[in-house]
Amino acid sequence: MKTFQLEGTPRTDLGKKAVKALRKEGLIPAVLNGGEVFNLPYTGTLKEGEKVVEIGNNQGLIVTDFAVTTNAVRNLVYTPEIFVVELTVGEKKVMAVVKDIQFHPVEERILHMDFLEVTDKKPVVMEVPVALEGHAEGVKAGGKLSLEMRKLKVKAVYTNIPEKMVINVENLGLGKTMQVGELHFDGLEIMNAKNAVVCAVKLTRAARGAAAKA
Repeated sequence: MKTFQLEGTPRTDLGKKAVKALRKEGLIPAVLNGGEVFNLPYTGTLKEGEKVVEIGNNQGLIVTDFAVTTNAVRNLVYTPEIFVVELTVGEKKVMAVVKDIQFHPVEERILHMDFLEVTDKKPVVMEVPVALEGHAEGVKAGGKLSLEMRKLKVKAVYTNIPEKMVINVENLGLGKTMQVGELHFDGLEIMNAKNAVVCAVKLTRAARGAAAKA
């Protein structure tokens, strides 16, 4: 994956009024989850914007609240590409991925962003764009290639996740489909249903006519 550099401002005032004021200034409230799980009570020193969240079994993790500008995340959000984010919040610098984005239902502006800290040790689940390569046999026979799934959900350490899932369709015949269960990528676990159709070569009217004559 490509790396996207993003700088955020720590925030400590988390009330509704504070969030409303942030949005009026054109800022987007955001939160960073993930990181190491530790036993409570926490004995370390928290950086600005950080807080300890209990997750059960007397364990906790650090969550970081911050804000980013709309311009700073525009090329991260409004793109079909996926990125690993080199995120800097005050004194904190981590690698992260975008986990969730909340949009305004009418204006489509960003209301909130959730980031997940990642490492090269712990797998993460992400949706990766699909790209088809090759000239399918079925297309040569008059069919039409159709991409049914534009993204695949994969699980892997972020360093193994590619920018695109490239699938060769040269051997895909007329009227045939390619399902998730037929795909294999080293270091990746595909999380979609195995019988889900990724792409297909569909019969066109011309192809049906040619088949009927034959």
